Amino acid sequence: MNPDYDDPVILSSKKRTVEDFCIRIHKDMLKQFKYALVWGSSAKHKPQRVGREHELEDEDVVQIVKKI
Repeated sequence: MNPDYDDPVILSSKKRTVEDFCIRIHKDMLKQFKYALVWGSSAKHKPQRVGREHELEDEDVVQIVKKI
């Protein structure tokens, strides 16, 4: 599945963690959050497995993995 660049999630400059990203999509997403995979300039590896506190940068691609 390719990233959707046509409809990006826009975060404010002060709130740009993975947790902020999840809340922006849906407030209940954090209850099921397991980890995220990030591609982009904030990631050391492509993809990098990160937690809620990871700071995102412009044009990062994020995939959320939920608990089952």
